[in-house]
Amino acid sequence: MRNESLNLESVPSGLEHFTPPTTPATSSHAPGTLVDKYGRHITYIRLSITDRCDFRCFYCMAEEMEFLPRDHLLSLEECLRVIGTFVGMGVTKVRITGGEPLVRRNAVWLMREAARLEGLKELVVTTNGSQLERYAAEMREAGVKRVNISLDTLRADRFKAITRVGELSKVLRGIDAAIAAGFPGVKLNTVMMRGVNDDEFVDLVRFAVDKGIDLSFIEEMPLGTVDHPRADTYFGSDEAMALLRPHFELLSSAETTGGPARYWRIPGTRTKVGFISPHSHNFCDSCNRVRITCKGELYPCLGQNDALALMPVLRTHPDDDAPLRQAIVDTMGIKPKGHDFNRQMHDPKVIRFMSMTGG
Repeated sequence: MRNESLNLESVPSGLEHFTPPTTPATSSHAPGTLVDKYGRHITYIRLSITDRCDFRCFYCMAEEMEFLPRDHLLSLEECLRVIGTFVGMGVTKVRITGGEPLVRRNAVWLMREAARLEGLKELVVTTNGSQLERYAAEMREAGVKRVNISLDTLRADRFKAITRVGELSKVLRGIDAAIAAGFPGVKLNTVMMRGVNDDEFVDLVRFAVDKGIDLSFIEEMPLGTVDHPRADTYFGSDEAMALLRPHFELLSSAETTGGPARYWRIPGTRTKVGFISPHSHNFCDSCNRVRITCKGELYPCLGQNDALALMPVLRTHPDDDAPLRQAIVDTMGIKPKGHDFNRQMHDPKVIRFMSMTGG
């Protein structure tokens, strides 16, 4: 099945003459490669295919959001072209995100076509789980290897408060559907928030153990202006580990899924517990990934504002990937050494919401 018919679309207003904020001092890197000036090799991309979501999680976006018009989004064919170009340059892992990727019409078409690309070893999807009951089996058949499902609480009233509109029962059915579909990997993602869900960490791990799946705890990141002071709700990985140790034997594991999580195994179970710790255990030195937003902005770093707009390149050169490859290579020169999230907890410098960049 073909997705949207691709007619050459115009470049949205304001992007026609966009150039990346590079200077000779910041653009020195290995020419023609996906290796940045610090020697980090990019093998992993995270591509958002929509900024829309059927939830309104208060740590992720504003309650009243204005979403992008369709002509400001990459078409799914353009998304496939971006994925194919990166894979042709050595990327082996692709994560499709949003917003909520499964609210994008024909998202599974993109997954199926991407999974067929020679050289791609792992296709992963991050989702809030709301649509998995409907799509999990189809996604597995399409070639998706793993799904990550956001789950911050097991309490229906708290779930409604965090998501503003979501139904916990629907997500729990989605988790069961993902398990039944037989994905090689199913993992829960929990954003840790003091005074919000820190009394449930043990229960969430027990839930994962009962389901035979993995769980990663994530330190909250200062992306966008939200309704609560992030410094007040911040909960660190070491403190979470201290909460879990009286209840579980946690054995450090060298296993990796190619991202920033550090894992611990629980003996006698199938479950790994991971921690993604941008504040307490900075992982920038080994960063192997870049992000592309749903409107084609290539961000070398989640925690910085420097980016390059790929949409004008895609639409100006619809039949020639050479300019796209060169633009991607050039962006390696603006990948910074790291983020400065710790200094931004009180005053975020990254004004875009996580839903804009992709989770």
